Amino acid sequence: MAVKMRLKRLGQKKAPFYRVVVADSRAPRDGKFIQEIGTYDPNQEPSVVKIDEEAAKKWLSEGAQPTDTVAKLLKVAGIEK
Repeated sequence: MAVKMRLKRLGQKKAPFYRVVVADSRAPRDGKFIQEIGTYDPNQEPSVVKIDEEAAKKWLSEGAQPTDTVAKLLKVAGIEK
């Protein structure tokens, strides 16, 4: 099973709020996921990124592939592969 770290979109129209989740790569964007590991709120100034560092490192060590956006968020949060 290919596992990805990606964003799940929540919030109203034109006011997005995202959760950083670990999901099977075949699952739909806002569908079933394995674990929620953080949040991202681009509406605030500056943007708010909260990620559980232990959970992120655990999933990265187990082979989960972050999407490009999630990789940038991990870098902002100070979490490296």
